[in-house]
Amino acid sequence: MRMDNQRESDNLEDRRGSGMGGGGGLRLGGGRMGLGTVAIALVASYFLGVNPMTVISMLSGDGMPAMEQSAPEARRPPADDQMAQFVSKVLASTEDTWNEVFRANGRQYQEPKLVLFTGATPTACGTGQSAMGPFYCPGDQKVYIDLAFYRDLKERFKAPGEFAQAYVIAHEVGHHVQNLLGIADKVHQAQQRASKADGNAMSVRMELQADCLAGVWGKRTDTMKGVLEPGDLEAALTAASAIGDDRLQQQSQGRIVPESFTHGSSAQRVKWFRIGFESGDMNQCNTFKAAQL
Repeated sequence: MRMDNQRESDNLEDRRGSGMGGGGGLRLGGGRMGLGTVAIALVASYFLGVNPMTVISMLSGDGMPAMEQSAPEARRPPADDQMAQFVSKVLASTEDTWNEVFRANGRQYQEPKLVLFTGATPTACGTGQSAMGPFYCPGDQKVYIDLAFYRDLKERFKAPGEFAQAYVIAHEVGHHVQNLLGIADKVHQAQQRASKADGNAMSVRMELQADCLAGVWGKRTDTMKGVLEPGDLEAALTAASAIGDDRLQQQSQGRIVPESFTHGSSAQRVKWFRIGFESGDMNQCNTFKAAQL
């Protein structure tokens, strides 16, 4: 990606070096969750999903986890931190894209914060941990990421490249867009009344919509700024394919269980990113009305 001359965002918080530490579980309300429940949540939400604490709260039957301690003081990353600069520029590009889209639709976009952390950090949705992968918390309208995740993206998921890294952020910002439009609330309310299988199916549609919105960002950003280079689109599609539920389940348990999907298959994730990228139109991203995913 050609990002050298792009602006950086003012909405980046650097909490690295302010680790929380922590004991043997996430505290919800008055007690601790068992490690088994936490493990299920981490597997279900490992990559590019809505906040894993949402999964934990659904499994436990409780409300959203409460924040246990205040967040560390926000600061800017060091001036020579190239990866933080790249992330900041990607975030700025999402701001430019969604400000324009919302304005064209008579709305005002509220820019999210992006928090860099290591290990664990407090959020309005509970304790965020690096093992959860990147996630979005609707409670504080912030995206959280431990940049060490990009090593996993390259080595574990075999999806290198800057556009693949940018896709991660764009997907989480897609969840922020869903939150602002009221889509996230409607889905979560419906999930509370649904069976586990139906709740999973709703989650799949929500995740695929975020993939499509990430595609919209990619197309509009390239149109406005000409940032993409040969091979960039393929890098993003490789990332989308690498983290399909079917592929992850096959790798982790040796079998595929479609009714337990929460993010969509590899083919579905690639399809919906392409729909967003080729159209550049968020109105094409209504996965909830799509007869065929």
